[in-house]
Amino acid sequence: MQVRGSGRAELTLSKGWVQGVALVMVFGFFVMGMLALRTYSDSMPLPQRVTGPDGTVVYTAADVTAGQQTFLRRGLQQYGSVMGHGGYLGPDYTAEYLRISAEHIKTDLARSGQQEPSEAVKRMLRENRYDEARGELVFTAEQVSAFEDATRYYADFFGTNSTEFGLIPQVITDPREIHELIAFFSWTAWASAAERPGHTYSYTNNWPPEPRVDNTPTADIVVWSGLSLTALLVGLGVLFALYGRWSRSIGWHAVEQPALAFRQPGEVQITKAQKVTAWFFFVVAALALAQTLLGGAIEHYRADLSTFFGIDLAQVLPFNLARTWHVQLSLFWTAAAFLAAGIFLTPIISGREPRRQHWLAWGLLGALVIVVVGSLTGEAISIFGVDWAKGSILFDQQWEYLDLPRFWQGLLVVGLFLWIAIIYRGIRSRLKTEHRLNMPWLFLYAGLAIPGFYAVGMLASTDSHLTVAEFWRFWVVHLWVEDFLELFTTVMVAYIFVMLGVVRRKIAIQIIFLDVILYSAGGVIGTMHHLYFSGTPVEHMALGAFFSALEVIPLTFLTVEAWTFLQLGSRQQNRSSAPFPHRWAVMFLVAVGFWNFVGAGVFGFLINLPIVSYYQIGTALTANHAHGAMMGVYGMLAVGLALFALRYIIPPAKWPDRLAKLSFWSLNIGLAWMVFVTLLPLGILQLWHSVNDGYFEARALNYITEPGNALLEWMRMPGDLIFIIGGILPFLWITYLGIRHGIRATATELPPETLYVEETAEAAQDRTGLPIPTGAAGAVDQVPRSRSRYASDRRDETEQP
Repeated sequence: MQVRGSGRAELTLSKGWVQGVALVMVFGFFVMGMLALRTYSDSMPLPQRVTGPDGTVVYTAADVTAGQQTFLRRGLQQYGSVMGHGGYLGPDYTAEYLRISAEHIKTDLARSGQQEPSEAVKRMLRENRYDEARGELVFTAEQVSAFEDATRYYADFFGTNSTEFGLIPQVITDPREIHELIAFFSWTAWASAAERPGHTYSYTNNWPPEPRVDNTPTADIVVWSGLSLTALLVGLGVLFALYGRWSRSIGWHAVEQPALAFRQPGEVQITKAQKVTAWFFFVVAALALAQTLLGGAIEHYRADLSTFFGIDLAQVLPFNLARTWHVQLSLFWTAAAFLAAGIFLTPIISGREPRRQHWLAWGLLGALVIVVVGSLTGEAISIFGVDWAKGSILFDQQWEYLDLPRFWQGLLVVGLFLWIAIIYRGIRSRLKTEHRLNMPWLFLYAGLAIPGFYAVGMLASTDSHLTVAEFWRFWVVHLWVEDFLELFTTVMVAYIFVMLGVVRRKIAIQIIFLDVILYSAGGVIGTMHHLYFSGTPVEHMALGAFFSALEVIPLTFLTVEAWTFLQLGSRQQNRSSAPFPHRWAVMFLVAVGFWNFVGAGVFGFLINLPIVSYYQIGTALTANHAHGAMMGVYGMLAVGLALFALRYIIPPAKWPDRLAKLSFWSLNIGLAWMVFVTLLPLGILQLWHSVNDGYFEARALNYITEPGNALLEWMRMPGDLIFIIGGILPFLWITYLGIRHGIRATATELPPETLYVEETAEAAQDRTGLPIPTGAAGAVDQVPRSRSRYASDRRDETEQP
């Protein structure tokens, strides 16, 4: 049905859904806007100068900023962490400097005859001697002496002429750079102990746990942990109450429809741009292989720091470089798979492909390769400290997860917008005939959010205030990854189900709107759970904890709906008179649902309670959540989308169904082994050690390399081998078949939104030899076999929701 005079199809849902989405989004981003203002106005201050009691300047704000840039440039955030965020082999430098300075001051006070030096240390470090009007922070003589002592300690550490710590020899030897780097560490440690004006806790909400400076959990940490847990329980109760009441009208539901015949690979023509995606998927698989091999190298560092089976690996591939590439490639190959899937689905959505669309696809692929090679090269040059590259936008590494140098980051944003231009060009004619909230437009909006929210990361530059940079960085890490990629995931999965005839478009749109409401209700403001201890005001923790707990609710809903999801596919296959060609693609989608609940939901909630995060941030439990969520959700989805497209690109006679099966089970078994055998038990042990003995002790290298922990690290090897050999290599071979034996691209016009045809009862019986039941779900429309499902979808849209 069309809107009078407009030529556009009507919206197939009631306005209540639209109002619900608008309300949630406006509320969420309004609150985020307020928190952004508070981040700029009330984060931990950066003094213009730090002086001793005699007025001598110890360091300046410029020194702190330069030290922060050195910290990032040399990849130290991918080795250790600052304020809990970064790599997990090295120490947390905030906690380590705080411990070094507290111990040094205690020794100095004891030598001077101070009674109860431990209590004096607490009073000294908790006293806030920052004068905001003058922009000056005054250190005591003991604090100045502690700064000098820490400078000597780190000069020795970073100047070590060996690879014993997993870094290249003599990482940093320039005295000026050492001074600036320690100024950066000192500033974060000062903010973690000095009390926020008007409060009895520090700028970081008393993080890290450190009894030497009286850093213990605040009342807010305990109270908001309890309230967020209560919010989760109440939210789950409301979810199941609503689900029980409206389960027949929300979620995945089959449509009472006639028998279908799935269009078989070999019968489905593909366009030139669709054929180009075979190369995209080959690059995706190659990058995935590189990423997993780097993951194995990183794991070996934790199991045996001194040698890689007799090779001094750190000379050419130090831990921080391996982890930088590992993290970057995880984003590159999953995002590239989404780009390719979008290009593949576009002509099916529109029913046609514009001329020379494949040229743009080739251009995008070339740009992707240039960005990957250029950024990885730049990061290596930055970490190795090549003098001529220092300060260059081509080479200077940035913040964790946004490590790629500034030039390549900008080029990637441009490439993502080029992808949107390709999508828009492909479906423009279809958009003219549809309501702006129907499926084709939702596909475009979800795609547009990918470059839009990734571009926000450009606000976090290497010279930004640490807290401000963390705020914008986690818009990418959390909002981009955990909210808007989730939205794009839902849109593509729903669209694929529409194309296969599993659900009506009206049901698919409802699922998408429901996803936006459920994910955004907790996911937008829940971004703040990353900033509990980053120098933000306490409301960031309060709101972040409360809404972060709500993020588990949509994942629970998806788990409940997973059974319906499976039943839909089974019933549809039973009704079809032709084989279902996407068994393993759908199995990967089912795996996405499982890992969404376990990796993102359970493992995420495990570390998001403020009281748990207070002790575990930067431990193996964080890595456990990251692996379960990133590979389990986006990695599995990327492979599933690739198999869906390649099933039509690879000729049926060449399709390796057994390899697809092997890849599915190996990837899931390998990932399960990784998290349940190694990362989860390691994380629990490290959390216990942090609570019982201290956070500094739990992050120390001598604890991480203890024999018991090393044994758990070695136990991961079988899972890694299964994952790489049985999972990634077969996937790589399947993508190679797509470029080696891909069918000829001849189509310019396609049946829009349909990969199946309806059959008459007689035609279906001719195929199967069995009568097709009539009535209820088995009813059959008496329509010609050539009639497309698209026509009946248009009919369905006239129904009232």
